[in-house]
Amino acid sequence: MTDIGIFSGPIQVEAHGSSAWASSFRISIQGGNGDTADYFMKVSLGHHGLEALKGEFESTLAIHSIQSQFIPKPIAHGSFGKISNAHYYICKFYDLLEELPEPSEFCKNVAALHSKSTSPNGKFGFHVVTYNGDLPQENGYTDTWEECFTNGFQHMVKLNLERGGPWKEIETLQSYMVLKVVPRLLRPLEINGRSVKPSLVHGDLWCGNTAVDTATDLPLIYDPSSFYAHNEYELGNWRPERNRFTRSYFDAYHSHIPKAWPEEDYDDRNALYSMRFNLHAAALFPNITSFRELVVEEMERLVAKYPGGLEDYGKGA
Repeated sequence: MTDIGIFSGPIQVEAHGSSAWASSFRISIQGGNGDTADYFMKVSLGHHGLEALKGEFESTLAIHSIQSQFIPKPIAHGSFGKISNAHYYICKFYDLLEELPEPSEFCKNVAALHSKSTSPNGKFGFHVVTYNGDLPQENGYTDTWEECFTNGFQHMVKLNLERGGPWKEIETLQSYMVLKVVPRLLRPLEINGRSVKPSLVHGDLWCGNTAVDTATDLPLIYDPSSFYAHNEYELGNWRPERNRFTRSYFDAYHSHIPKAWPEEDYDDRNALYSMRFNLHAAALFPNITSFRELVVEEMERLVAKYPGGLEDYGKGA
């Protein structure tokens, strides 16, 4: 952990929040020259804890390499030597205001992350598994965005059935979504000479993973679950049923990056992306039935609207 450097006591450790899958701490260190520095440490247990923190480190590192002022600087991740099966992630500590960032500056940074990033192999996906909470994501590399999204969608359906038990509606609707709705809404992005740029996304960018740095009054994001995706996928998590982002955030974002063509599909693409985030929530919290209800409601609407799938797409595409 060379970023921390040589230090001497005292070292102060304070609990700094927790979740169902991790504990967090603030670590204050006095350096050999008398200076002090604060670090944030997250601790998780077990195999999934190890992999989740590795995914967070790699995601944060990737974002920091592009927008260093927009996310805490990652320092290290690994396993404790004297605590069995316990693992850590360390980054720079920031005093944060837990409030929604102002749309203009926040969306400028999100758009810059999307536009400046480049997939290392030109594909969609990521080089390690990332996690949403304790949910491993399916983000193996694919050549097309439709394939990447479909793989992730089917993976989340599988996790929902494993964690929440039988779900008759989704088991019926799943094949219609994969065979009809997803091709209808996503394939037009990548046919007739059009293409989707694989953009690095945070992957779970909702209001709970944003804040304002008290030292600079600038927005910060954290807890990423990154991969290279269609940039608009990021906005699927901004829908009002599970967020506090308003239409002004969408407008601010699209002042930098226009809506993808065909623009008339934009609202339903966003609904499709939002539905996948609601699948995440349904698997994370299987006892909260409202998440399953939101997923089924959206699936039924999209299946009813696009019964013929890609065959219904306009002749002028």
